Amino acid sequence: MTTPAPIEINATLDAAGLRFGIVLSRFNDLFGNQLLGGALDCLQRHGASLADVTIVRVPGAYEQPFALKRLAASGRFDALLALGCVIQGATPHASLINAQVTRALTQISLEHDLPVIDGIVAAESIDQAIERCGSKAGNRGWSSAQTAIEMASLARLLPPKKN
Repeated sequence: MTTPAPIEINATLDAAGLRFGIVLSRFNDLFGNQLLGGALDCLQRHGASLADVTIVRVPGAYEQPFALKRLAASGRFDALLALGCVIQGATPHASLINAQVTRALTQISLEHDLPVIDGIVAAESIDQAIERCGSKAGNRGWSSAQTAIEMASLARLLPPKKN
């Protein structure tokens, strides 16, 4: 007697025809622009058309959930990305911002049944931010875009939600 094989669902990294919304923080824009460049490069290399990408710029990380929620509610996107860089200073302000934004992104994703990818670099120092925004440790914008492609592809393969 043979045991039946499990059903396995695997996404692809083909972004052709997928629509992406990117919300980019202007705070620490030197790093944010590096992340955006990495994300756009990844999307294009995986077949996305730049005409299918909408970029919204907001003042800082704390303002990103508002814009992401509006984009999610529009129903026009297959995945959303939050990009930016929050660098820890002498106070716990950065940690508080990062925690609140992460919670909000998860809530938006679950509320709208839509991949919302957290590509916000939470760095302890400027050196660490440099490393994660396109230097030694890669580009978080690129890896976030790759995650968005895979999750948008997976969302199309998974059974639809029941109302």
